Amino acid sequence: MKIAFVGKGGSGKTTLSSLFIRHLAANEAPVVAVDADINQHLGAALGLGEEEAAALPALGAHLPLIKEYLRGSNPRIASADTMIKTTPPGAGSRLLRVTEDNPVYEACARTLMFDGEPVRLMATGPFTESDLGVACYHSKVGAVELCLNHLVDGPDEYVVVDMTAGSDSFASGMFTRFDMTFLVAEPTRKGISVYRQYKEYARDFGIALKVVGNKVQGTDDIEFLQDEVGEDLLVTVGHSDWVRAMEKGRPAAFELLEASNRLALQSLQDAADDSYADRDWERYTAQMVHFHLRNAESWGNAKTGADLAAQVDPDFVLRESPQLPTPRPTPLRPAPQPA
Repeated sequence: MKIAFVGKGGSGKTTLSSLFIRHLAANEAPVVAVDADINQHLGAALGLGEEEAAALPALGAHLPLIKEYLRGSNPRIASADTMIKTTPPGAGSRLLRVTEDNPVYEACARTLMFDGEPVRLMATGPFTESDLGVACYHSKVGAVELCLNHLVDGPDEYVVVDMTAGSDSFASGMFTRFDMTFLVAEPTRKGISVYRQYKEYARDFGIALKVVGNKVQGTDDIEFLQDEVGEDLLVTVGHSDWVRAMEKGRPAAFELLEASNRLALQSLQDAADDSYADRDWERYTAQMVHFHLRNAESWGNAKTGADLAAQVDPDFVLRESPQLPTPRPTPLRPAPQPA
């Protein structure tokens, strides 16, 4: 399942996404974790030191390799240079799978171990000095969107993405890439403002959205959230001494996380698993094509000098393969960076 954690800045979305990742690993589930926030905190929330978190490879820095690998032998894509963040897969494209080894993971992911279970962690990467004043958030997360467009995941496999704060993700089609979106909201008027934006924007795209109430201190907070978000409220989370110790650099064994919070994390997993029955690969592919055509017309054709609408394979539907897992491919050399 592809799962997004969203919310306003300071809501606790990164903390909760890291706890959910740890919970999945404790349940021995295959997990790929993605930090899609320019203000990178997921690595630290998962226990990495500052230097370790800063040393995570940036997906954007490996975009030429990612494009060349995903292009495969797709005859509709003349070269990797004509691929943009929304380019959809077609016949001949290489697809990513959660549990395989491939050049994209080798270059862009680092494997963390939690209680003996591996979790692949990938990060968008922060703004570099050359980006300042000229780049936007969406130019940095293009590699994430391209990977999600080419990723096939099955039941009991999880891709967990910590998104940027607020509703910025609606400036691209990435918000439609998920089976379940967990919106982390504090029990305040500001806390639910992002929820209202998400609810409005997502209405026409069939987005599965559930609210996780965070920093809840009593029944009054719960009643406030129930009044504001209604049946979208899935679960609430209160103070955690375990999290506070983790934030101080004094991590305890995950099994010592408070029982109430472990139950809340299980509720998240149950909700994500339940959404599998509603998975619609045809709609997923159609939305992918929709946003690609919009981006092609808006800026992609002019940037690449190509008709990017021709990249759409009308007979292709991204779906789970009934065949055995794809064998490990031959690694590619990173494509040279343009001068």
